[in-house]
Amino acid sequence: MQTLLVGLDAVCFPVLEPLFEDGDVPNLEALFAEGATGVLESQVPPWTASAWPSLYTGANPGKHGVFDFLRFDGYDWDIVNATDVRQRTLWEYADAAGLTSVVVNAPVTSPPPEINGAVIPGYLAAESPPCHPDGVLKDVRDELGDYRVYAERETGDDASGERFADYLELCRMRGEAFRYLSERFDPEFGFVQFQKTDAVFHDYPGDREKVRDVYRAVDEQVGAILDDCDPDTVVVASDHGMGEYDGYEFRVNDYLREHAVVETTRDGRGVPSWFQIKDEELTSSEGEREDHPFLERLAAAGARVGITHQRGKRFLERFGLATFVGKHVPVGAVFAATDAVDFATSTAYLRSPSELGVRLNVAGRDPEGVVPEGEYEQVRADVIDLLERVETPDGDPVFESVVPREEHIHGPYAEEAVDVLAVPTDFEHSLSALVGERFDAPEPWNHKLEGVVAVAGEGADADADLAGAHLFDVAPTVLATLDLAPAEVMDGSALPAVDAPSPRAYDPYDASDHAATEDAEVAQRLSDLGYLE
Repeated sequence: MQTLLVGLDAVCFPVLEPLFEDGDVPNLEALFAEGATGVLESQVPPWTASAWPSLYTGANPGKHGVFDFLRFDGYDWDIVNATDVRQRTLWEYADAAGLTSVVVNAPVTSPPPEINGAVIPGYLAAESPPCHPDGVLKDVRDELGDYRVYAERETGDDASGERFADYLELCRMRGEAFRYLSERFDPEFGFVQFQKTDAVFHDYPGDREKVRDVYRAVDEQVGAILDDCDPDTVVVASDHGMGEYDGYEFRVNDYLREHAVVETTRDGRGVPSWFQIKDEELTSSEGEREDHPFLERLAAAGARVGITHQRGKRFLERFGLATFVGKHVPVGAVFAATDAVDFATSTAYLRSPSELGVRLNVAGRDPEGVVPEGEYEQVRADVIDLLERVETPDGDPVFESVVPREEHIHGPYAEEAVDVLAVPTDFEHSLSALVGERFDAPEPWNHKLEGVVAVAGEGADADADLAGAHLFDVAPTVLATLDLAPAEVMDGSALPAVDAPSPRAYDPYDASDHAATEDAEVAQRLSDLGYLE
């Protein structure tokens, strides 16, 4: 193997350094000690579904087309998949050069392309996703005994420890599948990604022992991969960081409604909600009446304190009530009691929290746009001014930066993004698209802007200064280690730890037609992690 890329979701130095000090992750510690290392600044927004495609294409979201976990078509939404990534991936560059790749668990890679080698998709794929080549997933399962994309149980009480044990099992599966496929295909390039280094913070906030156990499990697999594959060069990179949130959850649409920017409705439309994606077998229309005032009042009371939020779902699960609600509370009752954004009549709105921004409803661009094209810049400036002025209950600014999207996003697909990007102060606050109480407590741990990068091994200058390293620099760096020229379309540059050929133009990328995801289980998992409210 010429180059191994190890993807560690949400890893950052504040998490790694205590593990290094205690000797918990010797293989990762050795890579960071022997190689050139640095803080890796993520993109805006620094969330998994958009950041990983940026890392493995080297391009900002405006060029590859994935901005969030959700893809919006007008006011409708679907979960993103590989057909939404409209830029070459590292393994496609390698394939075009006649090189073989093995890619295991990379997010947003289903359905995979046909390349020399093998691809088993990761996060946002179905549990048994299409893989390349056909039949390879069955081969892996036959070889390992089992292979899963997700834990068998991702939510609810874990008093027995079975759920967490499954998290550790997933780490093992990633490493063993990668080693099996590497032995079989003998790739020049390998990419293995570990997701539970992120999920453990969302699912077990503040539990340092579980964090330690997950990282130990990942480190064990990294060590086994290094032993078996003996790569010439190793690049370790994360998509973003992770840390405690000491601020507030800010409900942007509630604030914009007060200023007559957002209009609301109770007709069941609006931002995605876990009530919208309940498994059909849990939803019964038997006995449902159009008039159910008690349920409406109950749902309205819950909505005011966030019971329609993912935290409310976890509360119901803790007391064994989620299934009951799923079976017996008519969805219409929830919507009748809960204000939601009316996309069609609003001037602007937050449609998904992890987009970190506000979308204007523009005439001629959006299906029922109300903002005249000639007034776009003025309306956008007014929205920016509104968001710049908002303060927490403590009198501090909610946002450290509110800017036009062009500050961070540019390219042929930029118009699909939000129009205004709003970066929370020190990433201490989270955003919500719900309408209700203006402020609430945030999820205790969430994403930060600073991740990590390390480049070690043959041809890597361990003394190189990686100050200023950016997420977009990872792909051109990896290509350089494969003796391939970075692409001119990339927004990053090869890190100074490696010698890189001059960037060159590649043939235009022939993107696939968009294919709908239509997988309720994937939507449910996003809801469980709080990415859908």
